[in-house]
Amino acid sequence: MRANSQTVTLNDMPQPRFGHCDAVIFDLDGTLVDTVLDLGDSLNRLLAEYGRAPIRPEEIRRMIGDGAAKLVERGFLAAGGLAAPLPALVKRFLDIYEPAADARSQPFPGVPETLARLAAARRRLGVCTNKPDEATRRILEALELAPYFGAVSGGDVPARKPDARHLLGVVERLGALPARSLMVGDSMNDVTAARNAGMAVVVVSFGYTTLPAAQLGADAVIDEFPALSGLLGLG
Repeated sequence: MRANSQTVTLNDMPQPRFGHCDAVIFDLDGTLVDTVLDLGDSLNRLLAEYGRAPIRPEEIRRMIGDGAAKLVERGFLAAGGLAAPLPALVKRFLDIYEPAADARSQPFPGVPETLARLAAARRRLGVCTNKPDEATRRILEALELAPYFGAVSGGDVPARKPDARHLLGVVERLGALPARSLMVGDSMNDVTAARNAGMAVVVVSFGYTTLPAAQLGADAVIDEFPALSGLLGLG
């Protein structure tokens, strides 16, 4: 079923009542912020240090979503194989990326306005991402999004998405209940974590995923970020 000028797709499964959700937890890369240029610049700089050819942004887009280690591993495998032990490569990547994580990254259209609207409606907002914590906070602060969030959890934790404990930790810090919380993401990790946590889940169609958003199994797909307001009953 389509609604809101084809900005929202509801799956055929029985739908949760999104309007009852008083907490909303977001993924970062590919959901709130388009980070592919900064991630790509840093990955290509690292590849160049080992004499490897650069990777195009559209290819890097498909490598994002499982944390820095997977991005580095996928990048080197696409460029001929690991040139050094993966932990060393990841450390060097983070040394390059973290100081410049906000250089070219930008919120997706409608993100700041939608977050402001949700905050004004007293929804409790959080971030749950596999991105390293330092880079996560740097981006949120640089883009002036940090004040909207009552809890932020990066990937520097023992259990990361798709492990439900990562997401449930953010829900707990917000003082919310899983049954009254919504996960908004762009990948199978987000959907799986939400399902395992007993939460409703929405995915954006413009994020970083190798599968089409409609095939991820979320409760709804939104093509434009502001459509989230309508799903939550805010008009």
